[in-house]
Amino acid sequence: MRTILFFSMSFLLGTSFLFSQQTTVLDSVQKLDSVYIDTKVSIDRKQSGKTVTVISQEILQQNAGKSVAQVINEVAGFEINGSNSNNGQNLGYFVRGGRNRQVLILVDGVPLNDASQISNDFDLRLVSLANIEKIEVMKGASSVLYGSGAATAVISITTKNPSKKPFAVSTTSMFGTDRSAEDDGYPVESITNNAVISGSVGKFFYQAEANHRYSNGLSAIAAPEGEDAFEADLFNNFNAKVNLGVNITKDITISQFVAFDKLTSGFDDFSYTDADYTNETKQFRTGGHFEWKFSKGVYVFNDNYSVVEREITSSFPAQYDSKVYNFDNYLQYNFGKQFKAIVGLGGNLSKMNSFTIPFGDMQFAQDVDEDTAQFNFFDPYVNVLYTSAFGLNVSTGARMNIHSLYGNHLVYQVNPSYNVDVSTFNLKFLGSYSTAYITPSLFQIYDPIYGNEALQPEENTTLEGGFEVSNKRFRVSAVYFQREEENFVDFVVVDPDLFAYQYQNTAETFKAIGVEVEVLYTPIAQVTLTANYTNTQADERFALRIPEHKVNASVQYAPTTKTNVGLSFMNVSDRDDTFFNPDTFESETALLESYSLLNFNASHQLTKNLKLMLGVDNILNTDFEELYRYQTKGRNVRLGFGLRF
Repeated sequence: MRTILFFSMSFLLGTSFLFSQQTTVLDSVQKLDSVYIDTKVSIDRKQSGKTVTVISQEILQQNAGKSVAQVINEVAGFEINGSNSNNGQNLGYFVRGGRNRQVLILVDGVPLNDASQISNDFDLRLVSLANIEKIEVMKGASSVLYGSGAATAVISITTKNPSKKPFAVSTTSMFGTDRSAEDDGYPVESITNNAVISGSVGKFFYQAEANHRYSNGLSAIAAPEGEDAFEADLFNNFNAKVNLGVNITKDITISQFVAFDKLTSGFDDFSYTDADYTNETKQFRTGGHFEWKFSKGVYVFNDNYSVVEREITSSFPAQYDSKVYNFDNYLQYNFGKQFKAIVGLGGNLSKMNSFTIPFGDMQFAQDVDEDTAQFNFFDPYVNVLYTSAFGLNVSTGARMNIHSLYGNHLVYQVNPSYNVDVSTFNLKFLGSYSTAYITPSLFQIYDPIYGNEALQPEENTTLEGGFEVSNKRFRVSAVYFQREEENFVDFVVVDPDLFAYQYQNTAETFKAIGVEVEVLYTPIAQVTLTANYTNTQADERFALRIPEHKVNASVQYAPTTKTNVGLSFMNVSDRDDTFFNPDTFESETALLESYSLLNFNASHQLTKNLKLMLGVDNILNTDFEELYRYQTKGRNVRLGFGLRF
């Protein structure tokens, strides 16, 4: 870390020497309605050329006891498949016709990935909702600021800061059911616990947290109609993290963390029969944050080193491990009030091992070695934000991906917007043209059965256009998008007689178009209404499990400052899915019917230190499918409390 930090600071500070010195002091006023993710600069929402969705701390508290995936699944444009199934179900991130490898996840400013996963993605199940301060979500190609994988969306998770008090304790406990629509009774089969100790003493600050999420009521596979339910499949997730830091001066802060995650989930056989299989993931992470504020901007360095070990116990047992170092650092510099520039350098160093048991043997044998299965890339990038006095705002930039396997790859973006004040409303027109890339995963390249060392990176372009109308109580936005994808990495049959498959780039260009509409309305101070609608029309190969129409709506009512109640609604239209028929040994198509869910939440601050929380999901006990033949959650109740001292 020290070598890269020194090199990065030298690179960026050297670049800053070229900047003009005729600048003004950075405006210290933080806008109440501000966004950060689309420019890496905290700006007023009116100046942003994107329709960024911010999931605030207030919204997160209303969803206490839920998973991160369930909360993000209500964002316009998102379909997180599996979020309402068994808690151990693998998650599919479907945005604008894309898949997991095209959605980038950041935690505290650092891109995270698991190099041993087929899609090289990060597992949201490893993140606890309880200690998140906010989540920012941005759709569209965003590789200029965030690198490989930021093709359809970026999810930026910011964890809570340590308390300003010398010593503070907060805990949350939720107890609930974990049942399907067919189950009788409401036994307690789900527990979520969180505990945080934090504080600030002089220049030093600290935070230690532990999170536990457990359930054991749902089977992964739904039993055939008329048969007894399959045995429940366990989900058990534990997280622990310690973060220590110091404010060296009022403008310089440095911190370092150590974290450990362990996730155990049961699953059933791919032939849709009950089985006692498990998937265990252990993750160790460490990293840090360095921030130096000065009169004309700020320098930031974030990094994360992850070691992941996964063991699959099934009829096809396997073991995987990966080591990934990610870093991102940038210098943000202000040229007066109208221009802000960012010069950055990001990087990724990845390697993996895999082990399987050869046919007829009893012991694991290594089939992928990290000495071969590794790559690294370094990405210098620049982005400039122009904010005029007459309503025009432009964000534009470029990034060069310097990859150890694929050479150099340039991406760029142009994102203009224009504001007009009409009576008491602000009308903003926005548009963008951006490119992105997705490098193949180490699994796709080096797996001895399915891998292909001749693979090339996927390339994405996204064109967007829309508007946003807002005032103090009302905001509505509508965005049209068109996405094209080339060099798509597909899993294709190379010899049907031998059931031989391989990852290959396809020569076709795939397209997805759609519309995303969002509405926020506060008719009175105590009531907040939100709604969004997404229409996605993807090429047939992309459309599996993706609804063409999806609607979310909610109403939150706070009769007093201590009490909040709310209702939320979700409707998902018909989707197609495919499944492998073990009788015919062929893939077949199945229709997943549309469904609607109605949820309730309530909370009350009983005393200064004690808060009570209640949630009822799927009030109408709707029976539905997210994946063909997989179990989903019926009506479930959760009740809990939060303590703060």
